[in-house]
Amino acid sequence: MRAFSNVTGLVVPLDRANIDTDQIIPKQYLKSIHRTGFGDNLFDGWRYLDEGAPGMTPNERVINHEFVLNLPRYQGANILLARDNFGCGSSREHAVWALMEFGFDVVIAPSFADIFYGNCFKNGLVPVTLPRETVDALFQLALGPRNLVITVDLPTQTVSADNGSVLHFEFDPVRKEKILQGLDDIGLTLAVRERIEAFENRHYAAMPWLPGAREVQQ
Repeated sequence: MRAFSNVTGLVVPLDRANIDTDQIIPKQYLKSIHRTGFGDNLFDGWRYLDEGAPGMTPNERVINHEFVLNLPRYQGANILLARDNFGCGSSREHAVWALMEFGFDVVIAPSFADIFYGNCFKNGLVPVTLPRETVDALFQLALGPRNLVITVDLPTQTVSADNGSVLHFEFDPVRKEKILQGLDDIGLTLAVRERIEAFENRHYAAMPWLPGAREVQQ
């Protein structure tokens, strides 16, 4: 998993609440067991006007030029601004994969669905929760005549806008450390591999009749 410390980027405002994971990445594109290949179909039902199929590229599709992610001013945005309950619906981890492959490093919203929120930390996507009124103010800026560029700094847990405002956000300290180090659950376990192996050796040395004892001691 990639590590994250801070990022400065363009904000794209997706002004909809209760965006579910089927809207983020529709079910017909979930046939792959790999973590790549989903970015082209992010928000598929909104980005395109035709019905796509797995394997089709954006060049083969009819683009919805009125959808916010397709507007020229927001091209290259890597920070997604959304409304309440982002990522609700089914538990598909593909939703996080699609957002990251499209180019998003951070999603800012007043609230997230629990399973989606947890999946972010398994992959390195940073979910930032801010009060609803603060998100409203960011939407006004992002939808205004000037593009909104912000810096999200995880060590200080701040969002700094280019108008000089600095916002603080809460973040679980354990999850924060995992993202800063680029460790998912498996990586966090492997970080103490020597201690685990030492425990196993002591355990099987005391009870050599247990299955697997000989293999561990060798």
